[in-house]
This record gives sequence, structure tokens and C-alpha cells, in this order.
Amino acid sequence: MSSASNHNQPKSPFYKGGMFDGAGHLIFELAKELRRNMTDAEMVLWMHLKAGLNVLKFRRQHPIGIYIADFYCHKKKLIVELDGSIHNKPEVIERDIQRQNDLQSWGYKVIRFKNEEVMKTVELVIDKIKAEIEK
Repeated sequence: MSSASNHNQPKSPFYKGGMFDGAGHLIFELAKELRRNMTDAEMVLWMHLKAGLNVLKFRRQHPIGIYIADFYCHKKKLIVELDGSIHNKPEVIERDIQRQNDLQSWGYKVIRFKNEEVMKTVELVIDKIKAEIEK
């Protein structure tokens, strides 16, 4: 094929810069498992996000490179993460910081909420996500 014909082909979502940004087979399998075993807070937030927000589509447990985003809007490159009590442990905090730094360096915006926020004030969480979308 000539380079001109390659130019017209759509970019694969599996390559670097695509929707899945180089995610491998094992990450996809883990994401499937996480979708089957969502936390209560993830289920509550998903009920609000699955129809779309501000006409933007969200995906749940979405592979991106070596990571899995709890919720992801590709058009805005926005990742929404929910943190349970395990995220208070020092070693998990350290991993979360590294993960967030990596994702941000790859061009993604990451916002985080505690599970309790979703369970007690999901409307406020939705409003914050909408505000981030509108930026």
C-alpha cells in the first residue's frame, strides 16, 4: 500500500493515541471482570452516566494503556475515578498518584470522587462532572 492510501484509513483505537491507547489483551480481560463486579458506588454513578451527559457518551471500566479508567468520556479525554476506603492506604495513594500523573502526561483529565460522595450526593457529583465537561 502506498502512504497515500494509509493516510485515508481510520486510526485504530488500539494504537498509541487511540481510544484504548495501546491497552493489551490482559487489560481488556481485567476490565471485563471489573464490569461484572462493579461496586455499589460505581453502579449508582453508571446509572447516571450510561445515557450520556451533555450528549457525551461515557464508558465504564475502560482500558487505557496499562490502566483501567472507572468511567471515561473519549470526546473530552475525561476520566472519572471513584475511590473506596482502600485508596486511603499509603501504598495505594502512591500508586494512584503515579497513575494519575501518567494519564495526565498522556493528555487525559482525571477527576476523583470518594464512594461516599456518590452514595450520599450523586447529584452534586454529576454537577461537578458536567462542569468539567463544559470547561
